[in-house]
Amino acid sequence: MSEDFYCDEALSGRTPVEVVAETEEALAFHHTRPFWPVHIVVVPKRHIPSLTDLGGADEGLLHSVLAVVRQVAGRVETEHGACRVLTNLGRYQDSKHLHFHVAAGEELR
Repeated sequence: MSEDFYCDEALSGRTPVEVVAETEEALAFHHTRPFWPVHIVVVPKRHIPSLTDLGGADEGLLHSVLAVVRQVAGRVETEHGACRVLTNLGRYQDSKHLHFHVAAGEELR
């Protein structure tokens, strides 16, 4: 797997995604290999390595991405009664591109 699935595949269009929400700075889409029944990923459209390493990006971009996370999480919570939001860092972060998982339901795997 690529070090940055989101830039190399999802944002480039090589891997088609089902868009949930989109702004000039962020994209939210259904995970291509969901871990939960509802599993949406929110990513910045610009490469940002992680939550703790913004790679020189202005924190304003992070705020824009988090606004989309809030919007999507609010919708999932309303529709399903609960929701989880998580991000991974360091060796837990499979794709080295900041991303947030917005999910509901019990694990599928």
